[in-house]
Amino acid sequence: MKAYQVSAKQLVLLSLVTAVFAGSVVVFYDRIGPALLGRLAGARVETLPASESAIPGLTDPSVATDERNNQEIYNSLSPGVVNITTTTVVRDWFAAYETQGGSGSGAILDKEGHILTNFHVVQGARKLVVALANNNHYDAKPIGVDPDNDLAVVKIDAPRETLTPIPLGSSKELFVGQKVLAIGNPFGLDRTLTTGIVSGLARPLRSEFTDRLIEGVIQTDAAINPGNSGGPLLDSRGRMVGINTMIFSPSGGSVGIGFAVPVDTARKIVPDILAYGRVRRPKLGVTSYPLDSRLAEALELPVQEGIMVMQVYPGTAAARAGIKGGDQQVRIGNQIAYIGGDVITGIDGQPVRTRDDLDRILGAKKIGDRVQVDVVRGRRRVTLEVELTEPPANRG
Repeated sequence: MKAYQVSAKQLVLLSLVTAVFAGSVVVFYDRIGPALLGRLAGARVETLPASESAIPGLTDPSVATDERNNQEIYNSLSPGVVNITTTTVVRDWFAAYETQGGSGSGAILDKEGHILTNFHVVQGARKLVVALANNNHYDAKPIGVDPDNDLAVVKIDAPRETLTPIPLGSSKELFVGQKVLAIGNPFGLDRTLTTGIVSGLARPLRSEFTDRLIEGVIQTDAAINPGNSGGPLLDSRGRMVGINTMIFSPSGGSVGIGFAVPVDTARKIVPDILAYGRVRRPKLGVTSYPLDSRLAEALELPVQEGIMVMQVYPGTAAARAGIKGGDQQVRIGNQIAYIGGDVITGIDGQPVRTRDDLDRILGAKKIGDRVQVDVVRGRRRVTLEVELTEPPANRG
């Protein structure tokens, strides 16, 4: 597009023309062109080179450099972003039938066809179809999911040469104000690029599926909308630093507050999913209830913070270590609780006040690690050594 310098006299004339034609200045300008406008004003028209700015001070090459960076990242990595559509089963009084569920995004991890996405994108799907940038479609099979962090891995069988893996970066290196780019399929618009910055780090975000806290969530103002879920959040070097997951929006559209699961979380769970089809997490194998000062006073406990162990599942790490559950059933609000068991107050010297504390501490451990668990048993304080294991399904 060419740029033209217009004098003050021309601006006056243009204003008059605008008034006469009552808002039709675009049509007028297109018809007569800037050269004729200049002749009408009796002024010289100067055509500027396309590389030059018409406004002083806007010749900073960093602007063009940033645009080139956006272009290079998009051209290189958008083929690594896929569109995932799901088919679900709907049942009514008469029959069950298939219907289109929803759509989301995903990032290709390797040449074997593994794709990282959100758990909520594939949840409850009877059939998954992945569309690549070349518009080829493939049936996908789920490999494993992690509802705690809203992540999932699916796989397609596609020619290796058609797959563009997206390299993984590190979310530990992020800082507020850093440029980030999101590629996804908002509202079904394939491989859309938006840019923004890291607006915040370590935001608290709770999984709607397991009620567990997702650690280290990234907040960004890069526009994220329905359909972006599961797509990559990239840094300016083209490395995936997050998985776009959720937006805060009173209207349902982007208001500049989006959230991404940090890629370091994916780095931890993906190897387990690929090897075992699930995430192997060390857990104690207990059900618990948070203790507060009012409850501690009512139960005449010597501590006012911690988590009360209500049940200990057989065969779990807690059972083998001798952690005790409650033996008296009471109603607390709308819940039935078991009291009289141990109160866990710390693990390896770190205080445990809530179940989030317990999840965070154990989340940093591995299966087979030995930890020191501080408990209050009656009026006594006891420290028990616990070897962490993976509990049976649905056991703590």
